[in-house]
Amino acid sequence: MSPIRGPGPPPTTTLTTVTSRPALDDLHAIVPAGGSGTRLWPLSRQARPKFLLDLLGDGRTLLQQTWDRLEDLVGPDRIHVVTGIAHTSGVREQLPDLSHLVVEPSPRDSMPAIAVAAAIIAETDPDAIIGSFAADHVIDDHAAFADAVAQAVVAARTGLLVTIGITPASPSTAFGYIEGGDPLEVDGAPAALTVRRFVEKPDLPTAQEYVASGAFSWNAGMFVVRASVLLDHLARLQPTLHDGVREIARSWRTAQQDLVLARIWPTLTKIAIDHAIAEPVSLEGGMAVVPGRFGWDDIGDFAALADVGAASSPGTIFVDADGLVISGDDTTVAVVGLHDVVIARTADALLVTTREHSQRVKEVSAALQELGRADLQ
Repeated sequence: MSPIRGPGPPPTTTLTTVTSRPALDDLHAIVPAGGSGTRLWPLSRQARPKFLLDLLGDGRTLLQQTWDRLEDLVGPDRIHVVTGIAHTSGVREQLPDLSHLVVEPSPRDSMPAIAVAAAIIAETDPDAIIGSFAADHVIDDHAAFADAVAQAVVAARTGLLVTIGITPASPSTAFGYIEGGDPLEVDGAPAALTVRRFVEKPDLPTAQEYVASGAFSWNAGMFVVRASVLLDHLARLQPTLHDGVREIARSWRTAQQDLVLARIWPTLTKIAIDHAIAEPVSLEGGMAVVPGRFGWDDIGDFAALADVGAASSPGTIFVDADGLVISGDDTTVAVVGLHDVVIARTADALLVTTREHSQRVKEVSAALQELGRADLQ
């Protein structure tokens, strides 16, 4: 059996209960669930992306693990998932208690996805705090995660756009970085800092300098902000996008909802939240960062999958060899004389590479597109 399997019941270990839950009564969680995880091909496909997979083999998919963390913080009625048409049935199947689902007619990147959910929430509760948390992250300390979210909510109530950064475990070149500044000095958010700047993925020497300085966090794409503040920033910085999501929100839960969504959605600017508001607002002094002191990974490739503890499929044979082998059935895979190998097998495809070249797996998708093999993408 492969560690990749269908969704199951919650694990028997219970999540840490957050004692400060009453302080989060104004928090709504938004979960953008999109992308195709091309660096994890052939396991992750456009129709079956990584967030719908149980990559760690513990009986819960990445999406379900995200739900588990957030349900413990805000309950099921304040979790809002934004996903694409192709993934709607999978999301509904895996999250039977989900009551707030926005289905994107087409991918428009993270800012429209987060903004439309925030605008819908603001229609009924403009003072709500919204937190955006990706559907495909792995977090190993739920208590520390809950503490970081609680501090971010406190800081967001002051009118700031807040991000939860990750205390770096290594000088990684796979992530962007956030430079923290002075302490925010807000009661209830002792770890919160002002944000000096966002920086793109650095080269290794620069990443080493960042980590050694102690001033930088990995950018994990987690944002917490008052819904009205987010929409005000959009009105200034992305007015077309702002007006569009506002119109969609006004039509929500009416007979015109689907018509308005279909008409407006293609006109929305395709842009990530980092570029749309986080970076410009940070330069204006309007951002804070709460360093998250918990293990985190976005499982961006097979090397990362191995790092978070994924095991090779039972029956794999290594002879003077090592690596990660995932087989989608009971086929016995033997590896002889190769080290740091990555092998992933499904019913219709086989990948053979090494940890060193894990990032290049995304090139397979481009090659398949050129060959007209949409069935394998």
